[in-house]
Amino acid sequence: MGNEPKDMVDAVSRSMQARTGRSVAHWVALVDAEGPDPLDQKAVRGWLKDVHGVPQNSQWAIASAAAEAAGWQPPSVDQLTDELYSGARSHLRPLHEAVVGLATSLGDDVEVQGRGSYIPVVRTTQFAAVAPGPRGTLRVGLRFRSDPPQDDRLGPAKGFAQATHWIHLAPDTPVEQVSALEPVLRAAYEQN
Repeated sequence: MGNEPKDMVDAVSRSMQARTGRSVAHWVALVDAEGPDPLDQKAVRGWLKDVHGVPQNSQWAIASAAAEAAGWQPPSVDQLTDELYSGARSHLRPLHEAVVGLATSLGDDVEVQGRGSYIPVVRTTQFAAVAPGPRGTLRVGLRFRSDPPQDDRLGPAKGFAQATHWIHLAPDTPVEQVSALEPVLRAAYEQN
Protein backbone atom coordinates (compact mmCIF):
# COMPACT_ATOMS: atom_id res chain seq x y z
CA MET A 1 0.00 0.00 0.00
CA GLY A 2 2.98 2.29 0.29
CA ASN A 3 2.54 3.29 3.92
CA GLU A 4 4.06 0.38 5.85
CA PRO A 5 7.20 1.26 7.80
CA LYS A 6 9.12 -1.02 5.38
CA ASP A 7 7.77 0.97 2.40
CA MET A 8 8.90 4.23 4.02
CA VAL A 9 12.37 2.78 4.66
CA ASP A 10 12.51 1.59 1.04
CA ALA A 11 11.63 5.08 -0.24
CA VAL A 12 14.34 6.69 1.88
CA SER A 13 16.80 3.98 0.82
CA ARG A 14 16.25 4.67 -2.88
CA SER A 15 17.48 8.24 -2.50
CA MET A 16 20.21 7.49 0.05
CA GLN A 17 23.15 7.88 -2.35
CA ALA A 18 22.07 11.37 -3.36
CA ARG A 19 21.42 12.50 0.21
CA THR A 20 24.41 10.99 2.01
CA GLY A 21 26.97 10.14 -0.66
CA ARG A 22 26.71 6.42 0.15
CA SER A 23 24.28 3.64 -0.71
CA VAL A 24 22.40 1.77 2.00
CA ALA A 25 24.60 -1.27 1.35
CA HIS A 26 27.71 0.86 1.87
CA TRP A 27 26.31 2.27 5.13
CA VAL A 28 25.43 -1.23 6.35
CA ALA A 29 28.99 -2.38 5.64
CA LEU A 30 30.32 0.67 7.51
CA VAL A 31 28.10 -0.05 10.53
CA ASP A 32 29.30 -3.65 10.48
CA ALA A 33 32.98 -2.64 10.25
CA GLU A 34 33.13 0.42 12.51
CA GLY A 35 29.81 1.04 14.24
CA PRO A 36 28.02 -0.22 17.32
CA ASP A 37 26.17 -3.53 17.50
CA PRO A 38 23.81 -3.46 14.49
CA LEU A 39 21.07 -5.05 16.59
CA ASP A 40 21.07 -1.94 18.82
CA GLN A 41 19.24 0.31 16.37
CA LYS A 42 19.15 3.26 18.78
CA ALA A 43 22.94 3.13 19.20
CA VAL A 44 23.41 2.85 15.44
CA ARG A 45 21.16 5.89 14.84
CA GLY A 46 23.09 7.87 17.44
CA TRP A 47 26.42 6.87 15.91
CA LEU A 48 25.25 7.81 12.42
CA LYS A 49 24.11 11.22 13.69
CA ASP A 50 27.05 12.00 15.96
CA VAL A 51 29.91 10.59 13.91
CA HIS A 52 28.63 11.01 10.35
CA GLY A 53 25.97 13.74 10.52
CA VAL A 54 23.41 11.51 8.81
CA PRO A 55 19.87 13.03 8.66
CA GLN A 56 17.16 11.44 10.83
CA ASN A 57 15.15 9.58 8.15
CA SER A 58 18.37 8.17 6.74
CA GLN A 59 19.46 7.08 10.24
CA TRP A 60 16.31 5.02 10.63
CA ALA A 61 16.65 3.40 7.19
CA ILE A 62 20.32 2.52 7.72
CA ALA A 63 19.79 1.22 11.28
CA SER A 64 16.88 -0.95 10.13
CA ALA A 65 18.85 -2.32 7.17
CA ALA A 66 21.90 -3.02 9.37
CA ALA A 67 19.76 -4.84 11.96
CA GLU A 68 18.04 -6.92 9.29
CA ALA A 69 21.43 -7.79 7.77
CA ALA A 70 22.47 -8.99 11.24
CA GLY A 71 19.40 -11.27 11.46
CA TRP A 72 16.79 -9.07 13.15
CA GLN A 73 13.20 -9.60 12.08
CA PRO A 74 10.63 -6.87 12.72
CA PRO A 75 7.76 -8.03 14.94
CA SER A 76 4.51 -9.03 13.27
CA VAL A 77 1.21 -7.23 13.81
CA ASP A 78 0.13 -10.13 16.03
CA GLN A 79 3.27 -9.88 18.15
CA LEU A 80 2.87 -6.12 18.55
CA THR A 81 -0.80 -6.56 19.46
CA ASP A 82 0.10 -9.24 22.00
CA GLU A 83 2.58 -6.84 23.62
CA LEU A 84 0.05 -3.99 23.75
CA TYR A 85 -2.51 -6.14 25.53
CA SER A 86 -0.31 -8.11 27.89
CA GLY A 87 -0.64 -8.11 31.65
CA ALA A 88 -3.05 -5.62 33.23
CA ARG A 89 -4.38 -4.53 29.81
CA SER A 90 -5.33 -8.03 28.62
CA HIS A 91 -9.02 -7.41 29.42
CA LEU A 92 -9.09 -4.82 26.58
CA ARG A 93 -8.08 -7.34 23.90
CA PRO A 94 -11.67 -8.44 23.05
CA LEU A 95 -12.71 -4.79 22.56
CA HIS A 96 -9.61 -4.20 20.42
CA GLU A 97 -10.42 -7.22 18.25
CA ALA A 98 -14.01 -6.05 17.83
CA VAL A 99 -12.98 -2.52 16.78
CA VAL A 100 -10.32 -3.77 14.36
CA GLY A 101 -12.74 -6.36 12.99
CA LEU A 102 -15.37 -3.68 12.38
CA ALA A 103 -12.81 -1.41 10.70
CA THR A 104 -11.55 -4.17 8.39
CA SER A 105 -15.12 -5.05 7.41
CA LEU A 106 -15.53 -1.62 5.79
CA GLY A 107 -13.77 -2.65 2.58
CA ASP A 108 -11.39 -5.03 0.87
CA ASP A 109 -8.79 -2.25 0.75
CA VAL A 110 -8.33 -2.09 4.54
CA GLU A 111 -5.06 -3.25 6.07
CA VAL A 112 -4.06 -3.65 9.71
CA GLN A 113 -0.48 -2.68 10.48
CA GLY A 114 1.63 -2.71 13.60
CA ARG A 115 3.45 -0.12 15.64
CA GLY A 116 4.96 -0.34 19.09
CA SER A 117 2.36 1.82 20.83
CA TYR A 118 -0.81 1.41 18.73
CA ILE A 119 -2.31 -0.63 15.90
CA PRO A 120 -3.11 1.45 12.80
CA VAL A 121 -5.88 0.61 10.36
CA VAL A 122 -5.14 1.86 6.87
CA ARG A 123 -6.96 2.36 3.61
CA THR A 124 -4.98 4.62 1.28
CA THR A 125 -3.80 6.34 4.46
CA GLN A 126 -4.35 5.58 8.11
CA PHE A 127 -7.94 6.21 9.14
CA ALA A 128 -8.03 4.59 12.58
CA ALA A 129 -5.67 3.65 15.39
CA VAL A 130 -6.44 1.43 18.36
CA ALA A 131 -4.52 1.14 21.64
CA PRO A 132 -4.93 0.95 25.38
CA GLY A 133 -5.94 4.38 26.66
CA PRO A 134 -5.94 6.20 29.97
CA ARG A 135 -7.66 4.82 33.08
CA GLY A 136 -8.09 1.36 31.59
CA THR A 137 -9.99 2.51 28.49
CA LEU A 138 -9.56 1.45 24.88
CA ARG A 139 -8.58 4.43 22.75
CA VAL A 140 -9.94 4.53 19.19
CA GLY A 141 -8.30 7.28 17.16
CA LEU A 142 -9.98 8.48 13.98
CA ARG A 143 -8.52 10.62 11.22
CA PHE A 144 -10.92 12.97 9.50
CA ARG A 145 -9.71 15.06 6.55
CA SER A 146 -12.87 17.15 6.46
CA ASP A 147 -15.71 17.71 8.88
CA PRO A 148 -16.09 14.88 11.40
CA PRO A 149 -19.51 13.36 11.84
CA GLN A 150 -21.68 14.70 14.65
CA ASP A 151 -21.20 12.27 17.51
CA ASP A 152 -21.09 13.16 21.21
CA ARG A 153 -18.53 10.43 21.84
CA LEU A 154 -15.90 12.14 19.63
CA GLY A 155 -13.32 14.39 21.23
CA PRO A 156 -10.35 16.17 19.67
CA ALA A 157 -7.28 13.93 19.72
CA LYS A 158 -4.07 15.15 21.26
CA GLY A 159 -0.90 13.60 19.85
CA PHE A 160 -2.18 10.09 19.21
CA ALA A 161 -1.06 8.41 16.01
CA GLN A 162 -2.45 10.48 13.12
CA ALA A 163 -5.85 10.87 14.76
CA THR A 164 -7.77 14.13 14.63
CA HIS A 165 -10.43 12.78 17.01
CA TRP A 166 -10.82 9.91 19.42
CA ILE A 167 -13.29 7.89 21.39
CA HIS A 168 -12.45 6.12 24.63
CA LEU A 169 -14.35 2.94 25.35
CA ALA A 170 -14.81 2.02 28.99
CA PRO A 171 -13.25 -1.34 29.89
CA ASP A 172 -16.67 -2.77 30.72
CA THR A 173 -18.13 -1.88 27.29
CA PRO A 174 -19.87 -4.99 25.95
CA VAL A 175 -18.18 -6.20 22.77
CA GLU A 176 -21.53 -6.23 20.94
CA GLN A 177 -21.77 -2.45 21.46
CA VAL A 178 -18.66 -1.86 19.34
CA SER A 179 -20.91 -2.00 16.25
CA ALA A 180 -22.20 1.45 17.30
CA LEU A 181 -18.82 2.83 16.14
CA GLU A 182 -19.59 1.91 12.53
CA PRO A 183 -20.76 5.40 11.42
CA VAL A 184 -17.65 7.18 12.71
CA LEU A 185 -15.29 4.47 11.44
CA ARG A 186 -17.01 4.57 8.04
CA ALA A 187 -16.69 8.38 7.85
CA ALA A 188 -12.96 8.14 8.62
CA TYR A 189 -12.58 5.28 6.11
CA GLU A 190 -14.33 7.26 3.38
CA GLN A 191 -12.19 10.36 4.03
CA ASN A 192 -8.92 8.41 3.73
